[in-house]
Amino acid sequence: MAIDFLELAEASPNPYVLLDRELRLVWMNRAYLDVTMRDRDDIVGRTMFDAFPSDPDSESYRQLRDSFEHVLETGETDEIALIRYDIARPDGGMDTRYWSATHSPLSGSDGSLKYILQHTVDVTELHELRQLRKEIGVVRRAEAVEARNRDLERESQRMLEFFEQAPGFVAVLGGPDHVFQMANTSYLDLVGRDDILGKPLREALPEVIEQGFVEVLDRVYSTGEPYIGRRDRVILEGTNIPAHSHRVLNFIFQPISEDDGTTTGIIVQGYDVTEEVEYEKRQSLLIQELNHRVKNTLAVVQSLAQQTFRDVPDSARAMAIYKARLHALAAAHGLLTESSWSPASVRQIVELTTSAAFGSLDGRVVLEGPNYLLNPEVALALTMIVHELTTNAIKYGALSNDEGRVHVGWSVESDGECEKLAFVWQERGGPEVHEPEREGFGTRLIRSGITSKRGTTVDMRYEPAGLECELTVTLECGALRDGGISSPMVPG
Repeated sequence: MAIDFLELAEASPNPYVLLDRELRLVWMNRAYLDVTMRDRDDIVGRTMFDAFPSDPDSESYRQLRDSFEHVLETGETDEIALIRYDIARPDGGMDTRYWSATHSPLSGSDGSLKYILQHTVDVTELHELRQLRKEIGVVRRAEAVEARNRDLERESQRMLEFFEQAPGFVAVLGGPDHVFQMANTSYLDLVGRDDILGKPLREALPEVIEQGFVEVLDRVYSTGEPYIGRRDRVILEGTNIPAHSHRVLNFIFQPISEDDGTTTGIIVQGYDVTEEVEYEKRQSLLIQELNHRVKNTLAVVQSLAQQTFRDVPDSARAMAIYKARLHALAAAHGLLTESSWSPASVRQIVELTTSAAFGSLDGRVVLEGPNYLLNPEVALALTMIVHELTTNAIKYGALSNDEGRVHVGWSVESDGECEKLAFVWQERGGPEVHEPEREGFGTRLIRSGITSKRGTTVDMRYEPAGLECELTVTLECGALRDGGISSPMVPG
């Protein structure tokens, strides 16, 4: 639940008063006014010793003055466990009062001490009890008050530290005019200003008006529905140089609501992803350039091969096989380039490679398996294996006639740390299969399997009903966490 600290302080039953470095009273809550029997307009702007006079030679004056001076000189909190400080009544008489006070320094955005926050507790009754119950009772209760003050101070300090150290930028806007109530250092650095507190958004950041963000905040405030911005572009001027004023942000405008549903403010929280977006843009350009150069290289390799084999007798068949393998490699490279060399799915790899060699599958090649992602290294190796299996099926196997079928299935199993990919190619309905007397390059490539640090196995069986090839590879352990060999399955 969001907390309005100013409203909380105003409603607190504990007296609080804020003094500047000249010990002038700049703010106090209702509890303070009640306990001192004063009106706000009568004491705001006056010094502490002017608003509440005391004999400069008295112990009360000395205690209070010394405590204030200690805070101003050291920047450290000071506590007065018990002090007598008489208060004038509205009728002109004086009330004898005993107090316990804590003086806490408050710093500005530049780190220098700006204010002193005084938390006072009227312990007059405790002092009177001390006279009745002797000193022991009063001391214990005074210590309890001191302990409570320390706990409250520590808790308030922790809350402020949590806010300041929150990941990303955070700001709190109050009311329909979106007045800045709080903002951490990350937010101030983002907008390039440190003077926005207490100002409405239109005054603090005028450049965002024409960019539509005020309208979005108005809608969040009126509807109570949050707004999530994903890679929204914004221009923030402030002290930012022009090159740094254009930012890309992920953020949320989260309404702050009361128990009755009334919106009282908005929390702005998010992250600056400008560098991430720029990196992705540069990466995309580099990949496009790499793709262009690889395509040119493959074209040069193909041209060199044609010139080399042109005068070699009976080389047409070998040249066609060589070209087909180059095309398979180019197709796999194109698939990976389209996804910026991010993981590619097994289904995409098989569909692309088989259709490139065989044309429309038309039910002749049946694919069955999850949409599991493989990293580029594994994807390229699997592409070449599927290409060789498809080529053999077209020449000698199930795809060499009109009735044959190929079933391609894959599955993934995990033991919690490592994952194993099982890939099965099964042909049926083609000519009777016999194991060849010698293995060609394609068969050797298939048997080499997929390179993996954990090992790979290939089982090729020349069954009379059709070729069966089962490939298993243990993917690198910890891949799911480290983005290594594999990536998790995605919805189909």
